[in-house]
Amino acid sequence: MSHASIGPARIPPRSGSPCMNALALKTAALDVVIAGLAAACVPHAHAGTATAPFQVTLTIQAACTISANALNFGTNGVLASNIDQSTTLTVTCSTGSPYTVSLDAGTTTGSTIPNRLLTNSGATVTVSFNLYQDAARTQIWGQTVGTNTVAGTGTGAAQTLTVFGRVPPQNTPAPNTYQTTVTATVAF
Repeated sequence: MSHASIGPARIPPRSGSPCMNALALKTAALDVVIAGLAAACVPHAHAGTATAPFQVTLTIQAACTISANALNFGTNGVLASNIDQSTTLTVTCSTGSPYTVSLDAGTTTGSTIPNRLLTNSGATVTVSFNLYQDAARTQIWGQTVGTNTVAGTGTGAAQTLTVFGRVPPQNTPAPNTYQTTVTATVAF
């Protein structure tokens, strides 16, 4: 007759013994941690995989933006000599895009590209001025492409263009603030 080995007998902890209760809790917690780690190490079974390539595109079209800073001739007395000032335009066009920048005659009635006018607040008196492409103020900046506009090619970054202004000597009108609004346009 054979006897099966049963192993060492365990003595149940005494009810109310703090050390024995803590040991039982630690053993139970360790069993839970080991079971969790064992489950995490089991590889997940997949029946197979499938792939699907897709294309990602971006279309860049020819585009430009333009911004302008004010041109201020300052405060002056008698208009006996040239009053020269300058300002800047900023043009940003997509790389490789050709563009032209034109300046209109302004909003003063009677103003033209060859003879731009500032007017007083009552729009009754004017002062002549003009805008130029060059610092020598010999090339008027206007609106006729290929004749008096400024051309360039976009770089994808902001490009600064200088506008040179001049109020020539003329009869000095009554004290007032003389102004107009000129529009800069970029064509691309």
